[in-house]
Amino acid sequence: MGKLSELSLVVEKGNAPGAKELTDSLLAEGISAQDILNKGLLPGMEVIGIKFKNNEIYIPEVLIAARAMSTAMDVIRPILTATGVEPVGKLIIGTVKGDLHDIGKNLVKMMSQGAGIEVIDIGTDCSPDKFFDAYQENQDVKIIGMSALLTTTMTNMKSVIDKFSSAGLRDKVKILIGGAPVTEQFASEIGADGYAPDAASAAENFKEIFLAN
Repeated sequence: MGKLSELSLVVEKGNAPGAKELTDSLLAEGISAQDILNKGLLPGMEVIGIKFKNNEIYIPEVLIAARAMSTAMDVIRPILTATGVEPVGKLIIGTVKGDLHDIGKNLVKMMSQGAGIEVIDIGTDCSPDKFFDAYQENQDVKIIGMSALLTTTMTNMKSVIDKFSSAGLRDKVKILIGGAPVTEQFASEIGADGYAPDAASAAENFKEIFLAN
């Protein structure tokens, strides 16, 4: 097994020290940071995403794998930035106003980063203004992801969509939603561009949108 395949496996197993050690070793051998990302780290997280979707693993395993990936990313991120390697795309993610739940949002963030996407996480209890201001500061963002875990807060998703519509920016960004009480039907009712039932699907949807543009 080559070292890049070994790195994928180490990420899958959630071995953070091993991931850092292998990444350092690959760089020392002259392997590019981009190859380490595309041929080592991302394939490992892709397997995690598939296993999570198929209920073969659960949230703790995903979090451990994401931490291993993140440890390796800390090593190569400065190199990727210095060599001008662009992420697949950039998105804003947040839990809507009145909702303090963030496990689902954090999973989507980790899965998205694991798919090579740059994520701006604006946190929980986010008002329409908070989403809007984040977009104003990052106008190269193509997607906004919103999550809600309560039926009482999911209605606040429409307020965010309305805010972008009234500013004439609705056609500039895709807005995707998710969370336990959210459904495909609710997404179309409020005018969202899409819905994902789980974190792995959300990251896939994001990547498809970026690749299509």
